[in-house]
Amino acid sequence: MIEVKGLVKSFDGFRALDGAEVNVPGGAIYGLVGPNGAGKTTLLRHLTGVYRQDEGTVRIDGQDVWENPAVKMRVASIPDDWFYFMQANLRDMMRYLRGFYPQFSMERYEKLKKVFELSETQALRRMSKGMQKQAAFWLAMCCMPDCLILDEPVDGLDPVMRRQVWGLIMQDVAERGTTVLVSSHNLRELEDVCDHVGILNRGRVLLERSLSELQDNTVKMQTVFEGDAPTAEALGASEGLRVLHQSAVGRVHTIIFRGTQSEAEARLAAYRPVFMEAVPLTLEEIFIYELGGADYAVKDIIL
Repeated sequence: MIEVKGLVKSFDGFRALDGAEVNVPGGAIYGLVGPNGAGKTTLLRHLTGVYRQDEGTVRIDGQDVWENPAVKMRVASIPDDWFYFMQANLRDMMRYLRGFYPQFSMERYEKLKKVFELSETQALRRMSKGMQKQAAFWLAMCCMPDCLILDEPVDGLDPVMRRQVWGLIMQDVAERGTTVLVSSHNLRELEDVCDHVGILNRGRVLLERSLSELQDNTVKMQTVFEGDAPTAEALGASEGLRVLHQSAVGRVHTIIFRGTQSEAEARLAAYRPVFMEAVPLTLEEIFIYELGGADYAVKDIIL
């Protein structure tokens, strides 16, 4: 559905994107994660046709996005800085978007009044950030997009509304086959809704896999050894196995491997551990250690 190849974009000599490659299957919910300044928003702006790439291709369903109205009318976007006219209210923006999206559904617009209990006549600039975000979702869902691009989508929403919004998105994915690409720093939330994940850093995609494959190929082991623990170099010497992180609290050693659980257990067994157990790994931990292990982890600093 979404295909980005060799994407390069520079601003005043700075390469915000440096050969980024992204592939999002149709009907998937794809989580794009990365540190601040990695290039996530710049990438999303290429997918919505706001930016023109310096190099590479940006395509949806095999068609270039740039200056292609036929593609853009199938894509709805909720950026972090959602656009609305200064004097506009909800109904004004609804009429505005109906002119761009031939498939805009007034039936859905009326139904969603029960979900988003917002004033249709109040100026959007007078609404709180959370209310503006609800308005953005209300209108975007009515555009009936084939592709939904979201940048920090539920930032500012209360927990009940967050769950409501994700429920609507997942319903569209299940019933209409909508493809969703979402960028967010809330990795715990992405873990609940995404089936594919891409990690972007310094303008490049470090890895891109289904979430289940990513979790199956990164394992966290807690072990206790009789004597000294083996070094990360010794543990990672096995072909196909790499140590991403190693730490200890007392005698309990926590080791995160890139590899399968069976490979990690076999490697540790050679050192005759007194205790060995695999622990579930969160997307947040995978993100931190894929970006450089302890070098990217939270640092203890005495002020």
